[in-house]
Amino acid sequence: MTTTRIARAFHLTARPTGFPTPDLFALTESPLPAPAPGQALVENLYLSVDPYHREEMDEGWELNAPLEGRAVGRVTASRDPGLAEGDLVLHRRGWRTHALVTAGTDGTRLLPSYEGVPLTAHLSILGGTGLTAYVALTRVLELRPGQDLFVSAAAGGVGTAVGRIARLLGAGRIVGSAGSAAKTARLTSELGFDAAFDYHDGPVGELLAKAAPDGIDAAVDNVGGDHLEGTIAAMREFGRIAWVGAIAQYHAAHRPPPAPRNLFDVVGKSLRLEGVLVRNHRDAQGELEDLLVPRLRTGRIAPDVTVVDGFERTVDGFLGMLRGENTGKMLIRTAGR
Repeated sequence: MTTTRIARAFHLTARPTGFPTPDLFALTESPLPAPAPGQALVENLYLSVDPYHREEMDEGWELNAPLEGRAVGRVTASRDPGLAEGDLVLHRRGWRTHALVTAGTDGTRLLPSYEGVPLTAHLSILGGTGLTAYVALTRVLELRPGQDLFVSAAAGGVGTAVGRIARLLGAGRIVGSAGSAAKTARLTSELGFDAAFDYHDGPVGELLAKAAPDGIDAAVDNVGGDHLEGTIAAMREFGRIAWVGAIAQYHAAHRPPPAPRNLFDVVGKSLRLEGVLVRNHRDAQGELEDLLVPRLRTGRIAPDVTVVDGFERTVDGFLGMLRGENTGKMLIRTAGR
């Protein structure tokens, strides 16, 4: 049973110009809602803050209303026959302490019971983050054993998952970029990367050419801009690029996005550049779990997460993620768990 009769939620009160600031958010309180027929009340345990939320701030999120984001919570009251009190649920009504959900709608699903698997895995390597990485590698890139791979923003949520999964798939040389010397050191010492560079140290194309002098067969790009340009330059003929995100332009939504100057090399090298949207590949969830759950149980791999404690620090965690303060997936652990 929930221990409070108050529900709290963050609202967006104004659109950002450039990098978001804390004053754009308001923390609200309201009476704890009661579930209607077909609904369950969930008390959230972990919240996900993601890079795409920055784009949602520009036009996707409604102002002065609870925000959207993935969350894991426990059912505290239910009038939904598909959900019982005590069930753990994954849903998309984050940025709040409590949510009314209905099984099978709006991404709401009962979490499987995997003994020995940390709850944080369901919002990281077993969640949308890991599924994005898995789909990028297996369905878009069709990565084969021995092929060399580049991962931009490799220390982030998707990047670390790509590195973990690519190694399990038998990738050859794996190279990553990150935003600090500490992160690049962790990529090579703990996360299975063969080489890594700090993109602040010079032009990305030159740094990637030094880290992968013989070129690369495949890439997962989370950045766009100069990273995508450098990736195209480093690709061997008939290479493939899975384009997941464009962090380089998230804070410049009202300016034209920077296009790689060598974009026509996609033609000259017979490359394939394909965007990745995880919502188009929900059917791959079972494959992902079959691959990872046994390894999570044995400890061969672990969720790569940075956890911020306290619901009231959700905005801090979000802005910290945008500044690159996390390694792996940034999560908020709500108070009272």
